[in-house]
Amino acid sequence: MKEQSKKETKEYIVDIRKLPKGKRFNISGILTIIGISVILSLSLYVFRVLNTKGDEVAVSQIVTDITEKKYEKILLKDDMVIVEYKGEVEGKETVLKKYALLPAGTNFYEVLASSGINIKDLENDFYEPKLGITFGDVLTFIFLSAGLVLVYIMIKNMQASGGKILDFGESKARLLFGKKTGITFDEVAGIEEVKEELTEIVDFLKRPKKYRDLGARIPRGVLLAGEPGTGKTLLAKAIAGEAGVPFFHTSGSEFEEMLVGAGASRVRDLFKKARKASPCIVFIDEIDAVAKKRGTVLHSGAGEQTLNQILVEMDGLEERENVIILAATNRPDVLDPAILRPGRFDRMVVVPMPDMKGRRAILDVHAKNKKFEGGVDLDTLAKKTVGYSGADLENLLNESAIMAAKEDRKKISQEDLMESYLKVKLGRKKKGDKEEDDIKKTAYHEAGHAIVAKFTDGSDPVEQISIISRGMSGGVTVYLPEKDRSFLYKKQMLAWLRTGVAGRVAEELFIGEISTGASNDIKQITEVAREMVMKYGMSEKLGMVKYGDLEETRHLGYTYGGGREYSEKTARIIDEEVVRMINEAYEYSKKLLQEKKEMVEKLVKLLLEKEVVVKEEFDALF
Repeated sequence: MKEQSKKETKEYIVDIRKLPKGKRFNISGILTIIGISVILSLSLYVFRVLNTKGDEVAVSQIVTDITEKKYEKILLKDDMVIVEYKGEVEGKETVLKKYALLPAGTNFYEVLASSGINIKDLENDFYEPKLGITFGDVLTFIFLSAGLVLVYIMIKNMQASGGKILDFGESKARLLFGKKTGITFDEVAGIEEVKEELTEIVDFLKRPKKYRDLGARIPRGVLLAGEPGTGKTLLAKAIAGEAGVPFFHTSGSEFEEMLVGAGASRVRDLFKKARKASPCIVFIDEIDAVAKKRGTVLHSGAGEQTLNQILVEMDGLEERENVIILAATNRPDVLDPAILRPGRFDRMVVVPMPDMKGRRAILDVHAKNKKFEGGVDLDTLAKKTVGYSGADLENLLNESAIMAAKEDRKKISQEDLMESYLKVKLGRKKKGDKEEDDIKKTAYHEAGHAIVAKFTDGSDPVEQISIISRGMSGGVTVYLPEKDRSFLYKKQMLAWLRTGVAGRVAEELFIGEISTGASNDIKQITEVAREMVMKYGMSEKLGMVKYGDLEETRHLGYTYGGGREYSEKTARIIDEEVVRMINEAYEYSKKLLQEKKEMVEKLVKLLLEKEVVVKEEFDALF
């Protein structure tokens, strides 16, 4: 395998002497020539100006000196007028000069005439013609010459590359050889089941004969699907790093080009290079950019050409070529069915959000290069970060390190971790004083959320209540699920509705008027209620039916479908059900907060005193 890698490496070393003459020129060389020419021209111009050996003055000053006859000699050039006069330098009488630059298109004779000066009365004929070449003429000549050189080289490149316009048709994939990806499975944590599923691909690339002897065929393509930040790209690099084979890394957007056909050409070029470098891995990140369903408004004509070329190339891969295509997407639902069939992308591996154990492992990986104070508890952080991806956790630890460095501390403390957790989740603390009425309103609003959550079955425990402004919110109530969930139950979603409306209810009951502070709550509870009715079949009136939008399809130039897949009558019922659920939640929270009025007042008093109330302090109230 090492000898083969060395052999393939040599194939990608380019000897400039073997290139066609047209290829030896590049854009950097052209820019260098242009730069040198411009610098030379500027130098000549500056030298010409400095060579006047005089002081630059305004044109009006020159006219005044001529009017008062304070000159010995006048020299007029196309864009400059110079006046010589007698003066003293270090006690000696000498001839000095003044000059003024004339704006483009200025006729100095007309300027003198408009000032009441008769040119015939002037002593000495002062016009001194130049060669007829201005600085602008020089620049025009330089750029025109450079443009002609550039066009010539473009034509030579087209001839040398078989008619391609420069390199638009060449693949932009980056090639890494074997271990140079720098990533192995040791750097990928929190998704052990996925790693196990991909290990057989690594084993096949290392020992293909073992599988072929049994008549087995390794998947030609593997699709990694998952939420953003879950580690799909990292997994692809780890597979290449473990197998020690060449790794082509590109993305779906790199096949898109303003020139029709360029995407398909790049696909052909990529697979051609992959066959030469086999065994190898080709990784296409964000493949949904070029593999959306054909015949819909989701896909353009040029994009369909690119997708068709990918399908043809994957069908053309032979078993002996040992080229495995990996792709990643967070939108598997929009992919064309043809690309997901056996023989192309045979297998789809779902990369899930990490659970508590996985988050702890990810934190360990990213904590290796960081220094922590004694007593720092990463287990607590792993429990708090439900729903965080691997990228979120890496960002969280990075933010905590930045906080410690800003305060000139050498190690990261537990307080840094907790503050970075809130910063990533909710945003940075806002500085500045708030009005007393706003603080009081925020305290009652957040107390309403917390008290209803405490006494509502199915609600997540309250982790922290704060009236400190963060991000877009004036205050926040943080909930901490007791465990990771695989499913959501109706009582949990109803609890979200009840706690979500509780802030607005508390404003109405305890302040006497409502505010815009519940805008984000309204948005969230509306989304939850609509999902309960339209997606999860939790409405008694509408039953266990999914209501959504039809997908538009195109055939022979005609568009079919599109719009809602349910009637106007059903749409009205959906709206009524959403409103009913939210109103019922509102009445529930209103009744509960009236019963727990004393607890609300206690919590508000504590919030106004401390600004932040943590779980232990909140539970102590009860």
